Amino acid sequence: MKRFAILALIASPAFADTPAVESATAQSNGTSWTISVTLSHPDTGWDHYADGWQVLAPDGRVLGFRLLVHPHVNEQPFTRSLSGVKIPDDINTVQIRPRCLVDGLAPQTYALPLSR
Repeated sequence: MKRFAILALIASPAFADTPAVESATAQSNGTSWTISVTLSHPDTGWDHYADGWQVLAPDGRVLGFRLLVHPHVNEQPFTRSLSGVKIPDDINTVQIRPRCLVDGLAPQTYALPLSR
């Protein structure tokens, strides 16, 4: 049994360098939303940096994605926004999931309540 537990740990991806959501805000623009997200990540340059974040419905459906096209080595934490996000009226909280160029999507999400 111990052998299987050790193999499972070895096979699991390491998420030590995934980006973290420090804070987020949502502003309604009538029929859509602008989501602003502050991320932190130990960007090292073009080979390893936070390269985006998703806006997710409670059921996991992707409502929006903000691509980050360059590293922010000397700008930590940093904030970027995404406009035009369509969020159905029956959703009161979205999840933000950051992504890293090397490690992919972070295992954790950030709950962002919407003020309607």
